[in-house]
Formats: sequence, C-alpha cells, structure tokens
Amino acid sequence: MRTEFFLSVLDVIPQPVEVPFTAANGNRYTYTPDFLVYYRLGDRSYNQYPKPVLVEVKPAVAWRKHWREWLPKWKAAWRYAQEQGWEFHIRDESRIRDQALDNIRFLEPYKRMQFPPQESQWIIDNLREMGASTIDYLIARHFMGLYRAEGLAHLWHLLAVRKLDCDINRPLNNFTEVWLPDID
Repeated sequence: MRTEFFLSVLDVIPQPVEVPFTAANGNRYTYTPDFLVYYRLGDRSYNQYPKPVLVEVKPAVAWRKHWREWLPKWKAAWRYAQEQGWEFHIRDESRIRDQALDNIRFLEPYKRMQFPPQESQWIIDNLREMGASTIDYLIARHFMGLYRAEGLAHLWHLLAVRKLDCDINRPLNNFTEVWLPDID
C-alpha cells in the first residue's frame, strides 16, 4: 500500500519469484521474496531507468536475530536480482511503518468517494494557477459555510486518487501544502 501510493511506482508484484538456494546445512530450498517493484521511466532517458527492486520485508528484531540463518537465501536473492538486472533490498518496519503509511491509510477510504468532476477540475485549475496552496485556503476558496466538511473530504479524495500531491511524510492537516503532481 505504501509503495503503490507513489506516482513513480508502476507496479508492485507480490511474491514474484521462487529463488533456489542452499542452506548452511547443505540442503536445497526455495525462497520467495515478498515483492518486486517496477518504476516508471518518466522523463528519464532509458540509461537512467530505475531498476526494478526485489524486496524482502522482515521485522527488525527477527532479521537481527536470524540474519546468519537467512543470509544464504538473501545472497541467492541478491544474485538472482543481479542476473535479472534488478536490485535486492531488505526492509524492516522502521522503513515502512511511518508517517507516510499513516497518511496513506488515512486517505484510503477517500479513494472510493465520488465528487462532481467539474468541481474537481475547478480545484485543479485553480491550483495550477497558484502553483501550491494549503488545504485550508482551498477550502475557504471553494467550499463556503456548510460545505466545509464536504470540501475537506473532496480534497482528501483528490490526494488519495493522486490528482493532488503533498509531502506525504508530514502529518496531514488544514495547513498541509498541496500542489499538482509532477507526472512524466
């Protein structure tokens, strides 16, 4: 959910491959990494294309405790990723469970909401002219009086469906600055 939110991400594939490896005891096993992340090329030249990333997610306590035991499968995954032209990364909850994930979870229900397309376009066009604005200013400009709560939901919806952008790593509130996403 966290990774898919970012516009630079093209796709996230769960459990994409099985990688054979030999454990320290000499037995052969297969290992299935958690995700494969593909990125958009955007306006970069092909030689600057971000490599896909094979990702394993483990709690920090677990990987610190078992890293010697898990090292053979992680080395096999790293070699496999290199052969495919990918990278291999191990992530723990400190790099996943953060303010960005809290915000993305908060915005998730707003994805399903529907608002008149012409109202959304009006907000987007105004924001394009301004460059950036706070949530509070947009509410004051577009949603007077009784419509304030609906206006806030509309702005959260536009963030959730990626029609607006913000620094997702900072808490979301009325003073959050938003702008149009840079989609190349």
